[in-house]
Order: sequence, then C-alpha cells, then structure tokens
Amino acid sequence: MTTVAGVVLAAGEGQRLRPLTELLPKALCPVGNVALLDRALARLAGLGLAGPDSVAVNAAYLADQVVRHVGDRAHLSVEPDGPVGTSGGVGRLKSWIDGRGALVGNADAYLADPAREPGKDIAALLDGWDGETVRMLTKPTLPGTTGGFSGRRFTGFSLLPWRYIRDLSTEQSDLVRTVWRPAEAEGTLELVNYEGVYIDTGTPADYLLANLQATQGDSLVDHTAEVTGTVTNSVVGARAHVAGNVTRCVIWPGARVDATESLTSTVRAPGDLTVHV
Repeated sequence: MTTVAGVVLAAGEGQRLRPLTELLPKALCPVGNVALLDRALARLAGLGLAGPDSVAVNAAYLADQVVRHVGDRAHLSVEPDGPVGTSGGVGRLKSWIDGRGALVGNADAYLADPAREPGKDIAALLDGWDGETVRMLTKPTLPGTTGGFSGRRFTGFSLLPWRYIRDLSTEQSDLVRTVWRPAEAEGTLELVNYEGVYIDTGTPADYLLANLQATQGDSLVDHTAEVTGTVTNSVVGARAHVAGNVTRCVIWPGARVDATESLTSTVRAPGDLTVHV
C-alpha cells in the first residue's frame, strides 16, 4: 500500500461557534471532556499514524494555544497571516508530506461508531488504496438538503494522492475546488461510507449535540469537578464547580454554575460566558 501521512486541519477561526471560540480555537473545544483535536489525533493513532514524522497539525487562529496543546505529538505548520483554507493548509505541508499520500481530517468533525474503535471506524479509506484515487468519507445527504457528491455528504476525512498534493498552492484555497471536484470530474473520486455518527460541530447547537451524543444518555463528570447540585445528561469538565442544576448542558473546565442557577441546553465557559442553545 502507498505510504500515507496523517494531517489534522486545526487552523479555522470557528466564527459560527462564537463567542466560545473567542476563548479557545474550535479544535480545542472539548466534546465529552476531550478536545476535538485530541479525538482526531487518537483516530489517526488507531491507524498507526502518530508522532511528528507521521502526523501534522496546522494552526492559525489562536495558534499559540494549538502549538502548546500539540507539543511534540505532531509536526506543526503555523500559518502566520491567518488561515489559508483546507487546500492551502495542505499545500503548505508539501515538503513534509514529501511524496506520500495524505489522510486529511478536519479537527471539528465529531465521529463516533459504537461498533468500532477510533481509527478502525475509518480504516476503509485506506483498504486496498492504490495511491491514485481520491477517497472521501461520506454519509447520505440529509433530507431536504442539496449539494454534496452523488447524493452523499463529506464527513470529516479524505484521502489525497501525492499527484494532487504536489500541485496544491500555498495560497487561500479549499480542497473542494482543488481536489474533490476535479477528481469527481475525472472519475477518480471514491466515496466511502461511514457507519457511525457524524456531527459537524460548527454551531453551538451542533456542538451541544455532539457533547450529548458523547454522554450516551448519561452524564460525563470529570473527577476533579466539584458538584453539589444536580447534573442530568450533561458534560462537566475538569475543576468545574456546579452548585446549581444543569440539564443537557456542557460545563467547560474551570467554569462555575451557582446554586441559584438552573441551566438547560446551555454551554457555560469560564468567566460566566454562557451560550443558550
């Protein structure tokens, strides 16, 4: 099989997720008390892709936070003048990819397959790959929606051959224009079905939905959190203090819920930043 590198795209500003992303880059927002970026890295590790020789992460918005968070776990590509899009981000990594194919994942994609461990759930992208075609992880388009590829929608990961990567610009551009549509036009785009749950966490409502999916109907409470109130079907992060009542909520690490508060379908971040969904 063709040698493959892993790339996690974590440069985006997450404008639709504001004001939460004024505190953290979207890639570091926790889902089920695990940063989205860490979920993507764990999925690649499940395929045997780990370490700075095998995995790269790009960063732009609040890049210093991403750089500190990643540390020496991956090769880092910082875009100093702001995000350059999914294609530009991969293009800036050409010298690092160096002839390999690239399994490229969006850090903000929440994937969960109860039947398969992370990594194994997307292994079909690599199975029998000849290094020439473009592969895309997909699910059927949602009822009432348009676009997509042959009635299917992108679900966070695509596999790119070197023959496309080597021609990518480092300027602002997106993979849908530079790789996916051209491959579709030449008949070399292969759509791989994802069996599990996919949620694009780009909006507060979908971000909350991903967290609730991670709870599996229960609650996830970090062992360092202090809870004297009532927690129902919610996620409570490290060192959070919950004295009130929370239902279907996400309480970020270090955040507080006072005894007088009763929150439902809410994201609470430190500094009493509150997003009602």
